[in-house]
Amino acid sequence: MEATGTDEVEKLKSKFMSAWHNMKYSWVLKTKTYFSRNSPVFLLGKCYHFKSDEPSEAFPDGSSCDTFNKASSGNVEEFRKDFISRIWLTYREEFPQIQGSALTTDCGWGCTLRTGQMLLAQGLMLHFLGRAWTWPDALDIENIDSESWTSHTVKKLTASFEASLTGEKEPKVLSTHHEGSLKRNRDESEMRDEVYHRKIISWFGDSPPASFGLHQLIEYGKKSGKIAGDWYGPAVVAHILRKAVEEAGDPELQGITVYVAQDCTVYNSDVVDKQCSFMGSSTGDTKAVIILVPVRLGGERTNMDYLEFVKGILSLEYCVGIIGGKPKQSYYFAGFQDDSLIYMDPHYCQSFVDVSIKDFPLESFHCPSPKKMSYKKMDPSCTIGFYCRNVQDFERVSEEITKMLQSSSKEKYPLFTFVKGHSRDCDFASSPLHEENDLFFEDEKKRLKRFSTEEFVLL
Repeated sequence: MEATGTDEVEKLKSKFMSAWHNMKYSWVLKTKTYFSRNSPVFLLGKCYHFKSDEPSEAFPDGSSCDTFNKASSGNVEEFRKDFISRIWLTYREEFPQIQGSALTTDCGWGCTLRTGQMLLAQGLMLHFLGRAWTWPDALDIENIDSESWTSHTVKKLTASFEASLTGEKEPKVLSTHHEGSLKRNRDESEMRDEVYHRKIISWFGDSPPASFGLHQLIEYGKKSGKIAGDWYGPAVVAHILRKAVEEAGDPELQGITVYVAQDCTVYNSDVVDKQCSFMGSSTGDTKAVIILVPVRLGGERTNMDYLEFVKGILSLEYCVGIIGGKPKQSYYFAGFQDDSLIYMDPHYCQSFVDVSIKDFPLESFHCPSPKKMSYKKMDPSCTIGFYCRNVQDFERVSEEITKMLQSSSKEKYPLFTFVKGHSRDCDFASSPLHEENDLFFEDEKKRLKRFSTEEFVLL
């Protein structure tokens, strides 16, 4: 009886903590985001204009508009559909326990892993679906802003207590949105795209078998001295993602690899070598590559001289976003308007979704509300990502970005560089491509140790 009582206390404590996490991290969606009508909006290489030819009674000064207000015109709905179609990965709770810990949630510590997942997810979407793809049901998704964060928290707390009284394992929260309402007649192409849409999300599921799920990323992070509950910086996450893609067992993922720049340098021959190592294939096919470049946009504060370059990067369709944030919080940056960056915020606690079941609900993996932040508030430590489908694509990308780096650099030294040759040709770098047994090479470990002392602390 005593053991049973202790178990009940632990369960009740867990439910209180879950409710507290939801209250603490739900505030991020309570505010609406306003966009200027007079400036273009860029989202991962696509440009949108919200200008209206007719004055709107809702916005008499014509200076700004809520992107979700029906009164605004231009291609607001196209922007909204495009944004919602991006994969959103947030804090989760009640997922299977992480091996070696008692944790069943990443609330409070996993935000950089989540933003890294979002960047990788965008790379996979470009690879399998293309940049033009949008989710057909995106505009049907329930806007979380329409339900106050407090009422959502109260609803969840009530459901948790009802579940504890009835002995149910999972609390049931009623929703006004039904998956069935999203069903529609689809052609063969849409059905094929939807299969990949679900498959990509399933690779990020919060369970041990998921190739890029939190459990797997933490396992790879252990080799760099990280454990569940630690904070992870953008540079460390870049290397974890590289290892996760290398070790992924799904045959669909054999045609893509990840390269991480060394000391802000992309060695062209190393990238091409990775692209050409297609399992000894005799077909002549090369791998697609996601290039990750950990950089610092200044010293203690972000250098405003880099603003135009960051905007230029986010204007490219092959950009897969930026893992960054502001001090104490990590965000996934995907676009900009004027001097403000558009981002998706992982600091929203949602319940575990079992992605192994057929037709699992998709709504919680798509964010209905874009957020904006002034560039000058951005923490200087970040990781920039690009996608290249083949070697020819990489050669074109490296030339384009090199020109951008040269034109945007007011000083002698660009933010990062593309260099011909291999890293092993340089005195300070060893040969990294053939290491199999360690997540980070010795020189990388030294660099990451330095990064760890400089990067922001994540709460």
